Amino acid sequence: MYFAVNILGILVFLAVGVLLSKRRKEINWRGVSTLLVLNLVIAWFLSSFSFGREIVSGMASAFVWLFSVAYDGIAFAFPDWVHVKQMNFFTSALLPILLVVPMFDVLTYIGVLPFIIKWAGKALALLTHQPKFESFFAIEMMFLGNVDALAISSLQLKRMKADRCLTLAMMSMSCVTAAMIGIYSSIMPAEFIMTAIPLNIINALIVTNILHPVKISEEEDIIARITDGGKQREPFFSFLGNSIVGAGRLVLIICANVIAFVALAALVDKLLMLLHTDFTLENMLGIIMFPFAWLTGLDVHEAFILGQYMGTKLITNEFVVMLQVQDLFEDYSRHMQCVLTTFITSFANFGTLGMTLGVLKGMLDEGKSQLISHNAGYMMLSGVLVSLLSAAIAGLFVW
Repeated sequence: MYFAVNILGILVFLAVGVLLSKRRKEINWRGVSTLLVLNLVIAWFLSSFSFGREIVSGMASAFVWLFSVAYDGIAFAFPDWVHVKQMNFFTSALLPILLVVPMFDVLTYIGVLPFIIKWAGKALALLTHQPKFESFFAIEMMFLGNVDALAISSLQLKRMKADRCLTLAMMSMSCVTAAMIGIYSSIMPAEFIMTAIPLNIINALIVTNILHPVKISEEEDIIARITDGGKQREPFFSFLGNSIVGAGRLVLIICANVIAFVALAALVDKLLMLLHTDFTLENMLGIIMFPFAWLTGLDVHEAFILGQYMGTKLITNEFVVMLQVQDLFEDYSRHMQCVLTTFITSFANFGTLGMTLGVLKGMLDEGKSQLISHNAGYMMLSGVLVSLLSAAIAGLFVW
């Protein structure tokens, strides 16, 4: 029975996306079907074979190394920020941008990154039936996280039409950062963490293709280069200096947006609690999420518990939930463990919404930025649907 409910849940989550789609008639059902089958195969493969998870872990290790190099630079200026038991959010998540963005900008300047995006994106596009850059971006954000993946894509974003920029903003609600994977795995089962990461990426393509399908011509499906339009490249060190200054500006904009969004959510919580101590955003979202939790194939008792954790994760972040459940985890069924871990393994929450809006506001013109801000609700919806689909698909193979 629960297996049948789990399958029904996947169909319901897809149906919710179709119901709330901006352009139902333009949905590429061939692409959606292909991606759904691909995700089922990935979930089966990663659930059944440990070496599949080792491949994902190995790829993550390369990005962890990159972040560790960034921390070397941060430690030179602020050793007391890095050489601590637990780095703060600003140091661990935002300051590495000062290395990552200039590094990828240099790769763009010398033509390496456009070459990789062109051919890797072309190969991925054949598989995903998505434009080349969107296909490459999906892989890119698997380990870099929303902020860095968007920041290093600034050249492409500036030359894309606004609708495609919105697609990338919606996709970026479903990523993680490689530097966080080791921490996740020390608290929750690594096998479920490693399964969730690629599932989120494919589901991000599925959900955006349903909620916000965008058709582009072959002429638009190109990879931007610095010299496009006959522009002459500026001197290298001038270019590098501008890149570093731009990265620093992004760090400040993102930090301001995160503080504001989290503080506003806390303010709403405090005001609601004036009516009743249990009347909080987390509890309200927990009640709303209960039927969706049940559709992942859980009994009513575990579904109610999962719904509460889902609400907590969306308002706060995945770490809050991980710390809450780590001592209770063994009390849950294996299916519950899989579904819960998969759902919370992403950055889909209100803080990430603020980060994404902040980084895009710092890079794009007013028209594109306003379109994305007007669709903040769709960005949040995209992140939630991706997490639900990933949890339900992973749960199919774990009982």
